[in-house]
Amino acid sequence: MNDSFFRKIEAKTGVPMEEVFALANAIQFADFKDERQVRKIVRKVGQLANKHVPQHVEDDLVRSIVNDGNQVNLNDIQNMLGN
Repeated sequence: MNDSFFRKIEAKTGVPMEEVFALANAIQFADFKDERQVRKIVRKVGQLANKHVPQHVEDDLVRSIVNDGNQVNLNDIQNMLGN
């Protein structure tokens, strides 16, 4: 992909592409049975989305991912944040 594509995404979202790539990398190599790793990813997604994640929502997401063996689905996280 070319730089202008990434600049357009950054301009629209306000999120530097380096952070998006870092999150994608963390998700790709995460152990979704490790509660600390999952919590870190959930918090990072909330941070990048500029959304406060209430503790009960974070707990629900983490429990769902760790206990049910679900992969991190950014759409599910976004829906739980009310977007």
